[in-house]
Amino acid sequence: MSSIPKIVILGAGYGGILTAQRLQKALNYNEADVTLVNRHEYHYFTTHLHMPAAGTDSIEHTRVSISKLIDEFKIDLVKSSVQEIRTQQKKVILEDGTLSYDYLVIALGGEPETFGIPGLDKYALTIRSINSVRLIREHIEYQFAKYKNENNAQEHINFVVGGAGFSGIEFVAELADRVPGLCKEYDVDPSMVNIYNVEAAPTALPGFAPELVEHAMTVLTKKGVTFKIGVAIKECLPNGVILATGEEIKASTIVWTGGIRGNRLIEAAGFEAMRGRVKVDEYLRAPGHENIFIIGDGSLMINPEGRPYPPTAQIAMQQGECCAHNLVASIRGQQPKKFAFSNKGTVASLGKGQGIAVVGEKTYKGWKAAQLKKVVDMRYLFIIGGIPLVLKKGRFL
Repeated sequence: MSSIPKIVILGAGYGGILTAQRLQKALNYNEADVTLVNRHEYHYFTTHLHMPAAGTDSIEHTRVSISKLIDEFKIDLVKSSVQEIRTQQKKVILEDGTLSYDYLVIALGGEPETFGIPGLDKYALTIRSINSVRLIREHIEYQFAKYKNENNAQEHINFVVGGAGFSGIEFVAELADRVPGLCKEYDVDPSMVNIYNVEAAPTALPGFAPELVEHAMTVLTKKGVTFKIGVAIKECLPNGVILATGEEIKASTIVWTGGIRGNRLIEAAGFEAMRGRVKVDEYLRAPGHENIFIIGDGSLMINPEGRPYPPTAQIAMQQGECCAHNLVASIRGQQPKKFAFSNKGTVASLGKGQGIAVVGEKTYKGWKAAQLKKVVDMRYLFIIGGIPLVLKKGRFL
């Protein structure tokens, strides 16, 4: 190991950006060289992507330049894509070079999990990045235009969203809010538009109390969403889906939100993984690698009830803070601290002025939950960028 240890952070999502920010505060001058690798020059808010995807908010509200979040005198930002992780050589292969490391933080985020459903990876759209969001929004608008120019073919204004977890529910809510405006713009009868939300599990929004789930489904049904719960998608076609019941839904737009797996680079690097997620130790380290930390969607941690924690932004942020603390402790020869998740609450948006939330023992729905969602979003903006970022990117109305 060199006199000044090299720390390489892969990914500037929730976990990666918090790790970098905490390191730049905690490390002394020349105590370590820290490099942050990200394929884009911006950090984006994954939990906000459903809105620009549906076209109800601007993409610019969903991202911020990384250079505004880190001190580039303390953190080197490398814009590149990771091609390979070579743990034996302590090297990371990028598309345009190689980085060596003494400590590695893998915070690469997740990838859509298709569960082997035929055609899904080929024909379905996913809400995973700024570019994918832009594609979905433009695709939806294009389908309304095609409907009017192709003899009112129904499949152009049928929309299938696979998955009724957070992403699926929040997206169909925004899409339902957007439909009236699109119908007016393209002169389409709103009653002709169909939004289907298909979920293989026996309930939507797992983790929420049944009464909150029922409220959410009632709100969205009134907005025009048709739920098919407890029904799996058997196959995805170029012009629709076939359900496990044998029913075929003709649709030119299929958006898949039904699952997340860890990044495939993790498996390719030789880590023992389950769907791309590594069961890290209590200090967030990969098994057998005291110098490699895995956080965010690529990490697997078990809660006190014996079930894996869901890969959320909240847990990734807390892992980032803990990871930075343990990196500094390792460099200084101090004792690392165990990761302990602190649940700050759970909020799901149901579109304009609607939501459901659980904070501690209390539950909220409707307008109060919608305001809580804004508070959660602004709290994150404040954590990473202070009041200036809240004022610039926050949603106050």
